[in-house]
Amino acid sequence: MQMPFQLTILGSSSAMPTSLRYPTAQVLNVLGRFFLIDCGEGTQHQIRKNKISFGRIDHIFISHLHGDHFFGLIGYISTQVLLGRTKDLHIYAHSELQRYTQFQQDFLGMGELGFRLVFHPLNFKKPQVILDDVKLTVTSFPLKHRIPCCGFLFQEKEKEPNIRKEQLKFYQIPIREIKNIKDGADFTTEDGEIIPNKKLVIPAPKPRSYAFCSDTAYTEKILPIIQHVDLLYHEATFAESEKEMAKTTFHSTGKEAALIAQKAQAGQLLIGHFSARYKEPTSILKEAQSIFPNTKAVNEGDVYSVVRNQ
Repeated sequence: MQMPFQLTILGSSSAMPTSLRYPTAQVLNVLGRFFLIDCGEGTQHQIRKNKISFGRIDHIFISHLHGDHFFGLIGYISTQVLLGRTKDLHIYAHSELQRYTQFQQDFLGMGELGFRLVFHPLNFKKPQVILDDVKLTVTSFPLKHRIPCCGFLFQEKEKEPNIRKEQLKFYQIPIREIKNIKDGADFTTEDGEIIPNKKLVIPAPKPRSYAFCSDTAYTEKILPIIQHVDLLYHEATFAESEKEMAKTTFHSTGKEAALIAQKAQAGQLLIGHFSARYKEPTSILKEAQSIFPNTKAVNEGDVYSVVRNQ
């Protein structure tokens, strides 16, 4: 049974919130670890509404410094103080966000927080691994927007296969050989019989991946990074009727998001960051689905499982 890899949508509107949609924010649950992606206004409310524990979020990724993607951050930090947080809180963002956040803390007289804010500056010129541990790799990559902006790729690490216990006993395999077998080796019995590796192991599930493409104009430069991604979120602020507006503001249409998903050979496409001019993003969704049928328009509270791209 695979551990969870799930995305919860907290905000799906563009710059202007509506009565139904909040500015951009998402929480990604990777194997029981929770990551906050962007932090627009109302993020705290949505975290509580979706019954996500504040204490389980130790890493926050801010794609760029337009307000609808980070105006909720200082309120989030303030709440962590009130909750008595002591663990480090890691923030991956433009280097200027540290200075701005410190100004807000000083202005509000917050004093010592009781925990460390650890800032990790993003690279807006080339892809960069920004988080790497035994279970997960997170890579930032440049997008095409009016100001420096990054997307994020979350990838599970490949797991070792499991040994078939009944085969251990049947072939009397010594403990010292288990690591070699997990690494792909065959096993030779005392009688010289070679037992193929595939008879000795249960293959591990293939790793899963999620890519978050925040505010961006259409750009194929991201394709090598997100190729074959299982679940792709790509902004789709406008319908094709507003294509010139999308170009002027360095945003994408639903059709353009779908073209990226198609060329990346993604498993599933999620579109969001809808302009407030659309009461419902029906036209954007239909245009996207005409190119990439496995497309969904996100709503607040939606939960999507990341499923391996077949």
